[in-house]
Amino acid sequence: MAEIKSVNELLSMNLNIPDYQRPYKWDIQNIDDLFLDITNAISDADRYRTEFKYRIGTIILHRTKNDTYDVVDGQQRIISLVLLKQCLEPGFECSILQIDFTNKVSQFNIHRNYAFIREWFSLKSEDVKRDFIHAFEHILEVVVVCVDKVTEAFQLFDSQNTRGKALDPHDLLKAYHLREMKKYPYEMEHAVTKWEAKDTEKIKELFDLYLFPILNWSRGIKSKPFIAKEIDTYKGIAESSTYSYARRASRAMPYFQITEPFISGNDFFEMVEHYMYLLQDIKSEICNNPRFKEIKLVICGGKDVETPEEMDKVKFGSAGFGYTKNLFYCALLCYYDKFHNFDEMAVKKLFSWAFMLRVDMKTLGFDSVNKYAIGDENSRYTNTIGIFSKISFARMHHEISGLQIKVRRGPDSPSNRWIDLLYDTIKEINGYGGAE
Repeated sequence: MAEIKSVNELLSMNLNIPDYQRPYKWDIQNIDDLFLDITNAISDADRYRTEFKYRIGTIILHRTKNDTYDVVDGQQRIISLVLLKQCLEPGFECSILQIDFTNKVSQFNIHRNYAFIREWFSLKSEDVKRDFIHAFEHILEVVVVCVDKVTEAFQLFDSQNTRGKALDPHDLLKAYHLREMKKYPYEMEHAVTKWEAKDTEKIKELFDLYLFPILNWSRGIKSKPFIAKEIDTYKGIAESSTYSYARRASRAMPYFQITEPFISGNDFFEMVEHYMYLLQDIKSEICNNPRFKEIKLVICGGKDVETPEEMDKVKFGSAGFGYTKNLFYCALLCYYDKFHNFDEMAVKKLFSWAFMLRVDMKTLGFDSVNKYAIGDENSRYTNTIGIFSKISFARMHHEISGLQIKVRRGPDSPSNRWIDLLYDTIKEINGYGGAE
């Protein structure tokens, strides 16, 4: 049920921030924006001299059996409003103020923002403070959606964030899998803590650049952007499912395969962590294994780097080179995910296959990569092998190390110093010497 409430009415409710929520991350810029919104609302109310109301958002709450209201969506705004109210009225009491925020990120941002708010008001007149106090009661309002079932609350959260300013798909997946863990509060809190400790950009890249493309290419279909409407792909299967493949997945855990289903809930978080480590492992192998020094030199544009992190930071060549490099990493991740070895011949075959695309194409975008990855019969491609399908169906790793990768330039192949060096490296890796 949705109700319109003043900010004061909202803050007087018995609110709680559940353990599964992310840390409080609003910074000074967010607080400054909130000040601007409230100041504009006060100004508009004064101008129109009517029962002017200013709506500052929607809050989704889950009514618990203990007559408390767990905040499902809107905690960043609620905590910030509590900090403002506390500065305006030091004797103000609110259930949020009784919460012991143990997360270091939350603690830091709460202390910093509170100090900023106090300083902001210290520079304003008493009239401004009175205007803010009045606004909390009579001008500022929120839409409060309150439901009795946590599953309904999360469904509203998903739809709210899909219709409006879209959350990243991995954030929607996080919310989905957390509600699958509602019977296990300790595991839920642990999963949230580990998730929030990760770089969210790295999580986004994992799905955007690796897991989702590999899954599609392994099925022989072109990939597409990983957006909110694609998240069903990673919702997993319920632990209680009677499907035979679900029982197999349950017995297989905690082992994962990019192309195989997993059990929804905690295994999603374990899977993300697993593939973040696996991706780091393959980049470390390319960076540090002397057997792959030629590959490393190509990826780093000849620069001398010592760590995978440095290797990732190297900006070299055109956008087409970046697409090719990522295609190689995808192929290697797909291979290593299945066979868990760095067979020298297999790695070099995958490198040659990926980078021959760069030799073939004068200009290279994701559309070309998409076609090449599934073995599209394009006469401009020297190789038309759907490498991901090959890996998916292979029983033994030598089926990949034994692939015949064509190493020859077509009549339309671009020619410049860098492409020529790349082609010579691919020939050398594959045992071709001398002139063509």
